[in-house]
Amino acid sequence: MKPEINTEDEIVNRVANSALQVFDLEDYYPEGKRLTLDISGWLWEGFVLREKDFREALKNHDWQQYAGAYVAVQCSTDAIVPAWAYMLITTYLQPVAKKVIQGTVAQLDVLIYQEILDGLDYTPYTDKPVIIKGCSRKPVPQEAYVMATQKIMAVAKSIMFGEACSSVPLYKRR
Repeated sequence: MKPEINTEDEIVNRVANSALQVFDLEDYYPEGKRLTLDISGWLWEGFVLREKDFREALKNHDWQQYAGAYVAVQCSTDAIVPAWAYMLITTYLQPVAKKVIQGTVAQLDVLIYQEILDGLDYTPYTDKPVIIKGCSRKPVPQEAYVMATQKIMAVAKSIMFGEACSSVPLYKRR
């Protein structure tokens, strides 16, 4: 004989049964090494770009170490580096790296997320309450949350931040 289930004592997952949509930026985190290429070592005394020496250093550099990586090119000194120098470095990196920017790794991650978020389809969130998940184990930049909020605001009924059990209301369409 099968025991009867008392429906009054049954635990119901109201979150799973609701229209609430979860948007987790961690789901879009692009895997891959992030590397910084500091060009100050290719400058005379770390400050002066001598074109012939600079070009020679680039020719002799091992570019394969950047294969498949996201690369942020920067100069750690206060040198005034002409734009063409970063452009020339890019011609060496582009064939091997996933992405190249002039700036910091933090700026690189923001740019990567911007490209990802610009390419997403937000129609599944149309006229629905959306929670932008707050806890992540991966280094999602704060700027990505701002960008995601802007994208989702265009379609969602409401936006919250955090977890379903403890969220902060951010936006409700009027």
